[in-house]
Amino acid sequence: MADVEVAERPGDRLTPGAGMSEDVVLVLPNAVAVLDGATSLRPDSRSGGWYAERLAGALEPRLVDRSADLADVLAESIAEVAARFDLRPGESPSSTAALLRWDEEQVEALVLADSPIVLDTSAGVRAVTDDQLAALRRRNQGRRNQGRRNRGGGFRDRLRSGGGFGAGHRAALGAAMGRTSRWRNVEGGFWVAEAVPEAAAHATRARCPRHEVRAALVMTDGVSCGVQDYGIFPGWPELLAAAERDGPDAVLAEVRAAEDADPRGERWPRPKRHDDQALALVRFADDARTHDPGKKDLCT
Repeated sequence: MADVEVAERPGDRLTPGAGMSEDVVLVLPNAVAVLDGATSLRPDSRSGGWYAERLAGALEPRLVDRSADLADVLAESIAEVAARFDLRPGESPSSTAALLRWDEEQVEALVLADSPIVLDTSAGVRAVTDDQLAALRRRNQGRRNQGRRNRGGGFRDRLRSGGGFGAGHRAALGAAMGRTSRWRNVEGGFWVAEAVPEAAAHATRARCPRHEVRAALVMTDGVSCGVQDYGIFPGWPELLAAAERDGPDAVLAEVRAAEDADPRGERWPRPKRHDDQALALVRFADDARTHDPGKKDLCT
């Protein structure tokens, strides 16, 4: 019913002993889940990647049940991992969650935090994104610009001025991560998979008739940055076209090439020179549909 092609590449490690990649991809006959474990600067066996792996394990049996609501699936999985490992809100590792599930009748997407899903529908390309973290960063940047309370700026300001990823970057990044963590899973902040099952209710969702969807992309921000930050793909349609034409790994390579051309992060300030990358391309079978820009969008 669907063909799934996955590409992954590990990024730079900021913590000694961390695994090769903190992105996790789960592929099932009727679903794909892509999880991006949050980077931590503390040497801890329970990293974001560790959490993402456990969350994928909890998601797997629940995603097979096509009757279960996707937000309930995610909430129950978060609750299971938190209970099994005695995780506490605010002290737990965390992860994004991008869930795509389908059957003969519909295709469903759920996105929690910055791991987008792109749907190629008969009415055009539709992106399912959660912009809460990006909005928080914009608000915080505005406060810093207005009050100039953060002497020397944040780690992005430091990179723009030529500070590079070497000495000093880790400290500046750690300070920024500490400020951001206070807004995790609280009203007015941003929501991620961690130890608060209610976070699932804040996810962005979409549901489309199955016959309206031709293909989909599910990715972590190590790939979506090619659209949202670097602009090497002008938009989601171009990213989707590149993945279908050249394959998901070629998309990852193009993003890496852009980062290699900005080795000090001056053009595109970012936490790491290279982030972990994961991209799943889902092609739905028996489909010869073409885009009709004038067609009514039947997705909700």
